[in-house]
Amino acid sequence: MKLWGAVIGGLFGWALAEFEVYGLVLGGMFGLVAGFWADSAVRRLARETLAQMLDRELGDVVASRVAAELAARDTAPAAREPAKEPPSASVPRVRAAARMVAPPPATSAALPEPALPTARPEPNEPPARSNAPAEPDLLERGLAAARDWLFGGNTIVRVGLVILFVGLSFLARYAANAGLFPIELRLAAVGAVGAALLGVGFNRRIQRPEFGLALQGAGVGVLYLTVFAAAKMFEVMPPGAAFALMIVIAALGCALALLQDSKLMALASFAGGFAVPVLLGGESPTPLPLFTYGTILNLAILFIARWKSWRELNLLGFFATFIIGGAWAAARYGPEQFWLCQVFLALTVAIYLLTALLYAHNTPGRFGLVADSTLLFGTAIVGFGFQTQLVEQIPYAQAWAALAFGAVYVGLAAWVWRTPRPETRLLGECLIAIGVGFVTLAIPLALDVRWAGAAWALEGAGAFWVGMRQARWMPRAFGIGLVGVAAMIMLVTIEPNVSALPVLNTGFVGPLLIALPLLAVAWWLRRPLAHSGSHWAQAYAPVETRLEQPLYLAGFAFACIALVREVTRQLPAVTTELGPVPVFPGMMQQLLVALVVTAAMWLSLKAARRFDWAVAGWPALFSLPLLGVTLLVQAAAGQFVLIWPDVLPWAAALALHLDIVRTRDALPLRKQGEVHRYAQDWIHAGTVWLLTGVVANSLYLGVDRADLWNTSWAGVAFLVAATLVLLLLTRIGNAPRAGKVQHWPLAGRTIAYAWTAAVPLALLVFGGALVTAIAAEGITAPLPYVPLLNPVDLSVLLALTALALWHRMASTMVPAPDGADMLRGPLAPALAATLGFVAINAVWLRTAHHWLGVNWNPDDLAASSVVQAGISILWTLLAMALMVLAQRRALRPLWLVGAALLGLVVAKLLLVDMSSAEGWQRIVTFIAVGILMLVIGYFVPLPPRKEEAKP
Repeated sequence: MKLWGAVIGGLFGWALAEFEVYGLVLGGMFGLVAGFWADSAVRRLARETLAQMLDRELGDVVASRVAAELAARDTAPAAREPAKEPPSASVPRVRAAARMVAPPPATSAALPEPALPTARPEPNEPPARSNAPAEPDLLERGLAAARDWLFGGNTIVRVGLVILFVGLSFLARYAANAGLFPIELRLAAVGAVGAALLGVGFNRRIQRPEFGLALQGAGVGVLYLTVFAAAKMFEVMPPGAAFALMIVIAALGCALALLQDSKLMALASFAGGFAVPVLLGGESPTPLPLFTYGTILNLAILFIARWKSWRELNLLGFFATFIIGGAWAAARYGPEQFWLCQVFLALTVAIYLLTALLYAHNTPGRFGLVADSTLLFGTAIVGFGFQTQLVEQIPYAQAWAALAFGAVYVGLAAWVWRTPRPETRLLGECLIAIGVGFVTLAIPLALDVRWAGAAWALEGAGAFWVGMRQARWMPRAFGIGLVGVAAMIMLVTIEPNVSALPVLNTGFVGPLLIALPLLAVAWWLRRPLAHSGSHWAQAYAPVETRLEQPLYLAGFAFACIALVREVTRQLPAVTTELGPVPVFPGMMQQLLVALVVTAAMWLSLKAARRFDWAVAGWPALFSLPLLGVTLLVQAAAGQFVLIWPDVLPWAAALALHLDIVRTRDALPLRKQGEVHRYAQDWIHAGTVWLLTGVVANSLYLGVDRADLWNTSWAGVAFLVAATLVLLLLTRIGNAPRAGKVQHWPLAGRTIAYAWTAAVPLALLVFGGALVTAIAAEGITAPLPYVPLLNPVDLSVLLALTALALWHRMASTMVPAPDGADMLRGPLAPALAATLGFVAINAVWLRTAHHWLGVNWNPDDLAASSVVQAGISILWTLLAMALMVLAQRRALRPLWLVGAALLGLVVAKLLLVDMSSAEGWQRIVTFIAVGILMLVIGYFVPLPPRKEEAKP
């Protein structure tokens, strides 16, 4: 009702306001209010009416029951009840009792039907169980916890202080821009607020420790803001005085944090300090104030790190410093500020490197000192990244910077290892790993970057070997990462291989030096490696066990890249006018690529068999797709397998592939793996399909040499090749049934050859024969066209024969392959009959084209009265042949098929030949068909049913 009220009111308002939008809105609002009022009134009236009805009906029911009980009592002896009330007096009492026990009026429109009164419950009967609310689920508990955390007292204090701090910053900026008060007075007011926060917080440090610490942190941040603004933005304070005050404030924050042992105080204080330059911003001709300010904060963090292991504070300073410095450098850096930025970067790197060492010194762990990997590695990575940007215009400066970083980390590692404490070993390994990485990085920065990947890959393999011998997971992880980076560098920097020197050139040796470390690391990962047992080592161990396969496959891929780059090598240009010359022609390069990659797969499979290494056999699965794609590309380019010298790489590649198939068959199932052993049947079947392509390509070579591309000889070459292979598979399938002993590759693979490989070939032969019969024109040059004795008809007949033989073989195979049941149904004979019918009609069409001069196109063939007459006679002959065959073999369904074809001929005579044929064509057609039908009707009656033939 509310919705309808809103709709009706909106429509009325829209109409009264001459269809303006405001009338629709106001009318809808009034209608909604009226709907609410009407809905409440109707509900109230319904409740009252239902309550009255319930009271009356329930009262009558109770009254009748009570009256019955009273009547029963009246029949009792008079001694038990000396006085009786007349019925007229008892009825009002009964109705009054009924009204007393009647339920109160319902509060909703839907009330239950009145029920008969039942016995009252016993006094000690437990009350009905109420539906208790279900326990809150995980989501509700999570939301409740988040709500409690968000609206807790500590959070309010923190949020309030942050808001206050930001508000003071904005107030300072607004007051400065508006010029309401002298700048000194404004800064003093802001500083007084910070001092007040600091004083109140320090005063409440005992009664309300958390509240007091938060106020102190905010006060320190406000003091930072005041001094920074006075010195940098408004220049009302000398730089020296500002520097001294910042030192005092930083010292004050450190002292308060250490005095109260409060990490929260330190975080709040330094967060406010680092937020000052972000909030105030401003322009300055030199970054000296900003860098000085940041250095002071970082020194304060370093001072605290000497006594406290507050990792959060260290990370706060690290990220804040580099983020603020990077933002300034991206916006305002110029070459004239090089030395100032260089000094600040060096100080920052030194501070946080020392901070990381102090953190490790103050934080012992179960397996030695706990190294903060974020500070150790992060300082190296981020610091060196900024350094390379500073010196990118100076020749070899980046290489010298890498050496300097490496020397620093190696020197620190040597200093750490000089201490007699054994728990410093982990920290020293981290430092030495970073130092060696920087020294290695100097190679590509000073030399050609293409050799960087090779050097890093070798050093990564060395680091992995050291970690394996020492049972340390971190050097192993570092080594794998270094090899991975080297591989990516090689892929990014790869270029055409131009060299006069075979094999010993950058294009071949570079990828090979990436492949060897990858394969070596994969070899070491064949079995789980020992580790220290720490939490990090246990978390890393499952990851390491899954890296064997991808590392081996990556190493194999880089070995193939090296081989491919060698066979596609180019000789340097002889003159400046000429470009590099390839050693091998383009099409020969494709064959050589397929050959060398197949050879690599063959070697990998031999290694898998020799060393019982399953993953080494995986690449051999792709030799068949590689050769198949190569054959398609070569055929599309007009190349042939049997031409010289292409036959040599083709013969070698096919021999290697066959040996790969034989080797995989000889592998025990445990070496093949659960997935790859099921691929063997498909590999054998795919080899048959590859052989079909090779046979077809060889037939096309004969067509090319005889220049028969525009004849039907070329059109049937592939169909003939597929048919010949299908006939060969038919003999293979019949061999076990004939009791012949089979050897490799046929032994145990009858299903693979006679079914898996043959089914696609059978479909291909059927489709090819159908298309050939319909579309082939029958050009048999240099020979004349002879019906049935031409390449088109002979190839279709051969295809039909091969399909029939294969169908008979496949439908009787023992054991029957999956899907062979469909060959025993009517589908296969129907398809064969369709193909035969189309082929017979196509013979007549081609004969009419070549001997009677009818153009070979659908329109002219359909319009020719000679063609139509021949088709009618041909169909009649076919019908007669079917009916004769059915009569001799008592095949009633076959006779019906012939009769249906004969009926189709009659329909064609009436609908087509009657109007299109003229003269002798129409006469011959009708006479011939009539005579044949008479012959059929006389000599070929309907065969009896099987039940009729039995008596």
